[in-house]
Amino acid sequence: MGDILTADQVERFVTDGFVRVPEAFPRSVAEECRAILWRDTGLDPDDPATWTRPVVRLGGYGNEPFRRAANTPRLHGAFDQLVGAGRWVPCDGLGTFPIRFPHPDDPGDAGWHMDASYVPEGEHEYWLNLRSRGRALLMLFLFSDVDADNAPTRIKAGSHLDVPPFLEPAGDRGMGMFTLCKAMDAAGRLDAPDRPLALATGRAGDVYLCHPFLIHAAQPHRGTVPRIIAQPPLIPTGLLDLDRRDGAYSPVERAVLLGLGRSYPERS
Repeated sequence: MGDILTADQVERFVTDGFVRVPEAFPRSVAEECRAILWRDTGLDPDDPATWTRPVVRLGGYGNEPFRRAANTPRLHGAFDQLVGAGRWVPCDGLGTFPIRFPHPDDPGDAGWHMDASYVPEGEHEYWLNLRSRGRALLMLFLFSDVDADNAPTRIKAGSHLDVPPFLEPAGDRGMGMFTLCKAMDAAGRLDAPDRPLALATGRAGDVYLCHPFLIHAAQPHRGTVPRIIAQPPLIPTGLLDLDRRDGAYSPVERAVLLGLGRSYPERS
């Protein structure tokens, strides 16, 4: 199989912080997974009267057909292009499934943030550091069709470039996610001009591959169709290397260097 992403898509990932991979896993597999998830919610997909909460969270799905969804040749090829061959671990599950329902109540979890991935000794919240310990990519797996009316994840395009200057002084220990989020204003800005808003829309089977520092947010569901996604991390085999002697930086690393104002090899 050749490259999954074009050279332009890879460059946009570096500057925008995300790329959508259409048909990353089969739509039929999404349907299989959806049936299992609906069963586990105990709710009726055809009866809105049973949708009594704005969000239901499920997790722990490392069995079939979820494993098939997470490990397709298209996804593995894209991982190699963005993270680097041999620098990531195949997914053994799909993490948390936030299932969002049309509902008048505030879900209580729709603030701007970036995801963290480890808890230092003596701490109680999740942290992140400049070398992205524990997370090679943030991923959004669409298990239902998602349009602009059905609570797509909101993305601040290019916001991953604003995060490295805040993390660099914290060194390898890093910074608590809530500490970093407190530095943002209500619009999700880190001492930077506002970033363009993008919406993670698409069809069941599409996957958004995002830089681990990308600022994003949920939103209340004011549409009609429940939205089902998974948001697992891609686990790295090690830390980002921001001083590679051979210059073989991954696009994820190049984006961090760009955010720090450092030079990196240009696309040939």
